[in-house]
Formats: sequence, C-alpha cells, structure tokens
Amino acid sequence: MQENNNPLGTEPIGKLLKKFAVPSIISMLVMSLYNIVDQIFIGQKVGELGNAATNVAFPLTTLCLATALTLGIGAAAGFNLNMGAGDTKKAPYFIGNATTLMLTVGLVLAVITAFFMKPMLLFFGSTENVLPYAIEYTAVLAIGYPAAILSAGGAHLIRADGSPNFSMACNLAGAIINVILDYVFVIVFNWGMTGAAIATIIGQYVATIMVLWYLTRFKTVKLKKEHFIPKKKICTKTCHLGMAQGLNQLAIMFVQIVMNKTLTYYGALSSFGADIPLAVCGIVMKVNQVYFSVCIGVAQGMQPIVSFNRGAEKFDRVRKTYRMALTCNIIISCLAFVVFQLFPEQLLSIFGSGSEAYVQFGIKFFRIFLFMTFLNGIQPITSTFCTVIGEPNKGTFLSLTRQVICFIPLMLVLPFAFAKIGGQAMGIEGVMYVAPISDFLAAVLSLIVVKKVFKTLR
Repeated sequence: MQENNNPLGTEPIGKLLKKFAVPSIISMLVMSLYNIVDQIFIGQKVGELGNAATNVAFPLTTLCLATALTLGIGAAAGFNLNMGAGDTKKAPYFIGNATTLMLTVGLVLAVITAFFMKPMLLFFGSTENVLPYAIEYTAVLAIGYPAAILSAGGAHLIRADGSPNFSMACNLAGAIINVILDYVFVIVFNWGMTGAAIATIIGQYVATIMVLWYLTRFKTVKLKKEHFIPKKKICTKTCHLGMAQGLNQLAIMFVQIVMNKTLTYYGALSSFGADIPLAVCGIVMKVNQVYFSVCIGVAQGMQPIVSFNRGAEKFDRVRKTYRMALTCNIIISCLAFVVFQLFPEQLLSIFGSGSEAYVQFGIKFFRIFLFMTFLNGIQPITSTFCTVIGEPNKGTFLSLTRQVICFIPLMLVLPFAFAKIGGQAMGIEGVMYVAPISDFLAAVLSLIVVKKVFKTLR
C-alpha cells in the first residue's frame, strides 16, 4: 500500500513537522516581505503619502493571495488525499488544473485592474492626496498578477510533492531580487512608487519561472498535458478544499476596505486627519502580516502530514500533528505579543519618520489593535486542519469568524459608539478595539470546533 512506503505515514511527527513547517515559514515570511520591503523603501524615500498608497493598493495584492491559497492549498490537499488513498491516476489532475487556473485568474485580474484602476482605488479608501501615488504603484504592479498568483500558489504544489526546500527557494529567490532591486530603483535611481513596483514584479516572475521548471520534473507523479486541461469536478473539488483559506483572504481584503474608509472618515473628524490613520494602519497590518505569516507557515507545513494520514486513516498521527502545530503557534504568538507591546515606536520608525501626531497615533494603534496577538495562532491552525482532513465547511466557517462574523460588525458599531459617548473625535479610538475583541472570539470558536472534530476522528 502507498501509505506503507511514504514517509508522511511512517516518520516521527516532530521530524516531519520540522521538515515541512520550517521551509513553509520561510516561504510565507518571504511572501510577506514582498510588500513590506516596498513599503520600507517607499516610506524612507516618498514618505507618509507613499505608505498610505501601498495600503490602498493592498486589497488587490490580498485578492491575488486569496486566489493563490484557494487553488494552491486546495490542489495540494486534493493531491495528498488521493495519494494517501493510493489513487495515483486522479492525483496529478489537481496539480495541473490548479496551475492553469492560477495563470488564467491572474491575467483576468490584471486586465480588470487596468480598465477600472481609479474607481477601484477610490473604493478601497484612497484620499485625493494619496490617489496619484496609488495609481502609479498599482499600474505597474498589475502586470505581475499572474506571476504573483502562480509563485505563491505553486509553492503549495511543490510542497505537496515532498519538496519544501525547493518551494522555499522559489520564494526566497524572488524576495532577494525584490530587495536588491528596491534599493537600486527607489534609492539609487529615485524612481519612487514605480521603482518599487517594478522590483516586485521582477522578483515574482523569477519565482514563477522556477515553479514552472519544477512542474516539469515532479517527483511522485509524472505530469502530462491532459492534467493541465481544466476538468469541472477537479476544479470544483480544488476550490472546495481551498475555500477556507481563500475566503479568509477575501475577508481580509473586505475588512481592509471597510477599515480604510472608517479610518479616513473618523480620522478626518479627529486631530490626526485622514492620511495619518491610513498610513499607520497600513504599517501595522503589514507588520502583523509578517508575524501571521509564521503562523500560516506552520499550518501549511502541517497540511501534507495531516491530509496524507487522514487519507491513510492514521487518526492518532492526525491528532498529534495538530497538537504539535498548535503548540508551536501559541509560542510564536506570545513572542510577537511581547514585541508589539514593548517596541511599537521602533517598528514604526523602520518605515520612515513622520510628524509627532503620526508617531503618537502609531504607538497607540500598535498596542491596542494587536493586544490579543498571543491568541492569534489558534485560528489559522484550526481552520487549515479542518480543511485538509476533508471538513472544508468547518474550515470555511472558522476562516470567516474573525473577519466577517466578528470584525466587520464591530467595525461598524464600535467607532460609532465611541463617537456617541466621547464625541466625534473619539470614533477613531473605537477602530482600535475592533481587532482584539474579534481575535478573542475567533480563538474561542476555533477551540470549540476542533474539540468536536476530534471526536469524529475514529
């Protein structure tokens, strides 16, 4: 049987989790650095308005990531579940179909962005001061959307084939190129927003070329032309399995849009103005993304181990993998909490200097908005776990708990309540308390769901 020969079903869980999680963490860190490096150089060279512009453009980047995670994680889970069950004929269709879909969606998104860029950026919360910078940045960035999706999603396909190190190498190569070219184009050539965007897409296309090269040399199965022709059942199953992670990113995108609009509205009524909250929020979200990418990396490293052993009906190994991954994420989250609470000003300064009001608002936003960070590692682990064991509906529910079920209603209610109680200028304070309350509720719901799921693993 397949499971007797595959190390996913026989090697110690700790060894396997380290083997898959460490490269996954590095890959996710590298992916998060694409945008944060741009923002660092833009902040140093362009200033507050440039930082705000990257925040306004970020929903489109999040949409690319949502597509990559839906198709990448969905295909990887489908591939590993079928390999664990010994169905080597069906498994490769998940890899090929996902590759085709990634490129197609990337091209469509690039075309849509090109035609509707200005109204999209205004809808995302851009002010008139920020809009020219946002258009300049997005116009170039859109060219790289196919590569952004395939390089991020392709990493999951490579990892599913048992090559986490090469998956990491793809993203690492792209990120190193991005950092080097950011310095050259933004600092040396003084190309501003355009230079940062060009650096990003060059790095993404290099990573994409590496992904495509690997797909021609897949180890566990041989990929043929027919595997890349979309099949309705395969595409539907892929999207179903990856839906939790994809919807989570879409929810993040929607949250970002609502938050941008709320920040500019209530910011304009406060002493900080509309642009400072927009710029600060972008920085805090990006820094938090770096931490959160580590948690997601652990979850992704868990994926092939859990899905294979679920397919092989080795339920003790499934439960042990989850517990070990959860422990790792809790430790990581506690460390991040300490950093966010003790060093907010230092983190803010990485992205350039600003006015006294900018620094004051930034420190307060960091400490309040990220106050429940120590619990934030629970939800991504649990959501991914449910998805890869073949419970995508539960995974989808958990992925939506923080962003949609909790965050958006609170974002509408809390600022309004604070403004009513303490005056219009206090509305901006209410925005800060939305995240910690949502984080707490999402963590509690995750633990309740996983307890019930464990009872079904018999």
